[in-house]
Amino acid sequence: MARGVLVNLEPGTMDSVRSGLFGQIFRPDNFIFGQCGAGNNWAKGYYTEGAELMESVMDVVRKEAESCDCLQGFQLTHSLGRGTGSGMGTLLMGKIREEYPDRIINTFSVLPSPKVSDTVVEPYNATLSIHQLIENADEMFCIDNEALYNICSRALKLTTPTYGDLNHLVSATMSGVTTCLRFPGQLNADLRKLAVNMVPFPRLHFMPGFAPLTSRGSQQYRALTVTELTQQLFDAKNMMAACDLCHGSYLTVAAIFRGRMSMREVDEQMFNIQNKNSSYFAEWLPHNVETAICDIPPRGLKMSATFIGNNTAIQELFKCISEQFTAMFRRKAFLHSYTGKGMDEMEFTEAESNLNDLVSEYQQYQDTTAEEEEFEECAEEEEVA
Repeated sequence: MARGVLVNLEPGTMDSVRSGLFGQIFRPDNFIFGQCGAGNNWAKGYYTEGAELMESVMDVVRKEAESCDCLQGFQLTHSLGRGTGSGMGTLLMGKIREEYPDRIINTFSVLPSPKVSDTVVEPYNATLSIHQLIENADEMFCIDNEALYNICSRALKLTTPTYGDLNHLVSATMSGVTTCLRFPGQLNADLRKLAVNMVPFPRLHFMPGFAPLTSRGSQQYRALTVTELTQQLFDAKNMMAACDLCHGSYLTVAAIFRGRMSMREVDEQMFNIQNKNSSYFAEWLPHNVETAICDIPPRGLKMSATFIGNNTAIQELFKCISEQFTAMFRRKAFLHSYTGKGMDEMEFTEAESNLNDLVSEYQQYQDTTAEEEEFEECAEEEEVA
């Protein structure tokens, strides 16, 4: 049985999962759902409908946690644009943090994008959620709808991507990130080791992930090599978050390679990338690139790699959400839908302030790297003189 708990405030999605291809692998008792939905409203997911269902959810979570031999932590998969994933998702995360304060909480969060948005209040829901994620999550893998669509059209050559195609990308990234937990390898890692290596500052734990992919039609014609995989890993077009990583600098990086390959070749390629692009790595963090190798490749491929990068350019995503939030909140648009469910306007102000502080912190460490580069250039010029 898959050790997972599936939660929603309406039964429709649960029915489609249960009747789908993988419906039988989940324990029937672990499907928990309400009847009326959250209506794209964070407040309904966090304060009213979601709160009513929370005790039932926590009972199942406790039951699954007790059956673990060695509980490392929790992985939460949710979206931040709608009501259930954002409101109830962050409420559940807070409850888990209360009961299991020493366990790692790792989230795969789908952020809304203005280009593929279908809900007008997404900036409210996302900002209120990020406010909670800053405080309660240990690691957050940002997955952006816009980036997913871009990968589908550019790399996978799909003209009209389905939800199945988008979810396949997310599952490939999740599979890559958790490889070291599931298989023996030359470097075994767990959720805590990943957090220790990837998060230099507690609040800066937002990371885009990526697993190299190719279109299904051309897969058989490609001879994947360590060199090609490494180049793909650092290709900005393939990132799961629609931000230009060339605008920022890498605080930390983790690359997880799968398949039979030479560890020496992997180390050489990673070293070459760092050497050629040294300006994009924070030099004040030594040994900030971690590499893991697992001998077992994913099904259907001879080798693959997954990339996790804590890059200061992630602030571009948060800036975009913040600008949309401010434009609506200044005019108090749609605010009645939230205050009517027991929310206070001060919660919106605090969430906005926290998000802007996060952007400023990322910018601060980006500026630190730029200042150091300028200082080094000046020192070199003085030596020449």
